[in-house]
Amino acid sequence: MTPEKFPEHIRDHIIPTPSGEMCYRCLGCTETFGIDKLLYTCPACGEVLLLQDMEQNRLKGLSGQTWREILDYRRMLKIPALKGIYRFHEFIGPVIPLESILYLGEGHTPIVQANETLQEIVGMPFYYKNDGQNPSASFKDRGMASALSYIRYLVTSGKVDNVLAVCASTGDTSAAAALYASYLQPLVKSAVLLPHGKVTPQQLSQPLGNGAAVFEIPGVFDDCMKVVEALSEKYNVALLNSKNAWRILGQESYSYEIAQDLEFDMKNKVVVVPIGNAGNITAVMAGFLKFLDAGIITELPKILGVQSHHANPVYQYYSEPDAKKRRFVPMTVKPSVAQAAMIGNPVSMPRVISLVNQYNKKADCQKVFFVSVPEQEIMDCQLMANRNGHIACTHGGETLAGLIRARKEGLVHSDETAIIDSTAHALKFSGFQEMYFEDRLPEEYEVKPQKSLQNKPVFIRPEGLKEVPAPGMPLTGTAFREFVCQTADAIANNLHLSLRDQ
Repeated sequence: MTPEKFPEHIRDHIIPTPSGEMCYRCLGCTETFGIDKLLYTCPACGEVLLLQDMEQNRLKGLSGQTWREILDYRRMLKIPALKGIYRFHEFIGPVIPLESILYLGEGHTPIVQANETLQEIVGMPFYYKNDGQNPSASFKDRGMASALSYIRYLVTSGKVDNVLAVCASTGDTSAAAALYASYLQPLVKSAVLLPHGKVTPQQLSQPLGNGAAVFEIPGVFDDCMKVVEALSEKYNVALLNSKNAWRILGQESYSYEIAQDLEFDMKNKVVVVPIGNAGNITAVMAGFLKFLDAGIITELPKILGVQSHHANPVYQYYSEPDAKKRRFVPMTVKPSVAQAAMIGNPVSMPRVISLVNQYNKKADCQKVFFVSVPEQEIMDCQLMANRNGHIACTHGGETLAGLIRARKEGLVHSDETAIIDSTAHALKFSGFQEMYFEDRLPEEYEVKPQKSLQNKPVFIRPEGLKEVPAPGMPLTGTAFREFVCQTADAIANNLHLSLRDQ
């Protein structure tokens, strides 16, 4: 559908043009800096940065109802730059021209309602948002679409050249970074650092397949992050971890999509996200705050952050009820099936603290909560979800376990509706499922399989068969008929099937 067919009062706003004035704002000293070059930490005090639109109040020039109409009608456009996260252009990267926007099919992942069985187990209605249906099969594509679109803009406007994009990763970030950078080659090349032996084979194959330089180093993600930070401080590279504030902007689209899919009605809603490097929960809060400020939504949803017992520094921080006594202490993580969240010193922690305060203040009550769950519940919940029609990764199991825990603790209620995050596709973490089924998860994971959730293939070869088919050696005639008949009978016996009435 083309804009001339849209209502006249929104026609001029359907296709956005560059607007606003963006800057980096330090969360420590509050100093602001221009965006003509990439910054990751404050040049004045070294604290974490957020991107801010200095002219954001201009968005209030349109009513919330008008914005809702604009965004709904924009859904009908066939313009690639506006099909993904930049449907929300004015809220994500208003200074970026449409021709610089990189779209690979990311965003607008479905929210899938849980069936009655799962809703009864949890005790409230809820949906999964399947971010594993992004191009590289994880939510990280949202941030990469934003970060690489801005890098593309800097390159095409002559402000930078010969860009080498680098990141530390537990798997999903490297896959997304390599994919989006490969689209822009030879203008952009990529290199990723991974903790040796701590990334699933499926995740490792992705940056290799997209042509990135892949380096495995001893230690865990936190060690990789320190090396990448050292590279970005000393050498001319573009950092693509969530320390990059453009990444956070792109991930705000998660909030905008939920709001739009729920008709912008966020009353009695709960958004549940796992926490690793804390960029995602930061972006979710920031996104809802922007929509509230613009009048697009009229109420903030609850936010529930979930961590594993094996990597829960954010939960530990907020477990102290007295805000004045809270002190953030990085922790040494233990192995987790929620591998991407196995981070003991999240770089976005200063952003979390700042935004939680803003969020609760704007809501006039506590709206952000945190829970911690054991590895056993994470793995059991992933399998339970997928046995009921979902494609949840282990982090999707973590959010389901977190929702169940929050329900028991009275943090959420039966008259609310939850939207829980499955950050990646189940196939990325199929190795953990396989180990669960075969009861060979290492002891340090502290997971023992429930028999009711285990599954394995059954090899069928009836004992009476003299001949069976093999590749390149098909059966024919009587031998083939006997094979089909006896194998079918053996399977029916295994499944306890009844004969049809004659």
